Amino acid sequence: MSNHNHHNHREHAGENLALAAQQALEASGERWTDMRATVFSILASMTKPASAYDVADLVSQKRGKRAAPNSVYRILDLFVENNLASRVECANAYIANPHPDCQHDCIFMICDGCGSVTHIDDDSLSGGLRDVASKAGFANIRPVIEVRGHCGNCN
Repeated sequence: MSNHNHHNHREHAGENLALAAQQALEASGERWTDMRATVFSILASMTKPASAYDVADLVSQKRGKRAAPNSVYRILDLFVENNLASRVECANAYIANPHPDCQHDCIFMICDGCGSVTHIDDDSLSGGLRDVASKAGFANIRPVIEVRGHCGNCN
């Protein structure tokens, strides 16, 4: 994640999001297979973070045959590695990235009441963490910042 200036990124939705994800994945040298397209479509349709098992169940339903959770995990990890999805660590769940063509760090605000996740781009905090980690000798730094509480609807 070399460029953290994401003030000009575009959020994608629907078919535009799937196309942006496909282009980003192919630009990294990976193939956009039918299975990957199905996993991404399901993940992008979710309103809350989804576990790999949830996604695997929905893929199985959509394809009419069982999808192995391990295969879905590998695809989701590939998506995270290529900025197509983010992993909400505390929930062991994933959400689609609405702007896969923009490298950035995210802060997740997680509601303990309804389970919703609000994604915020703010490099002021993650940039400081990157600096500290870099000075400690770390490379390939990916800050994961998650804040738990109650959203405005549940408060």
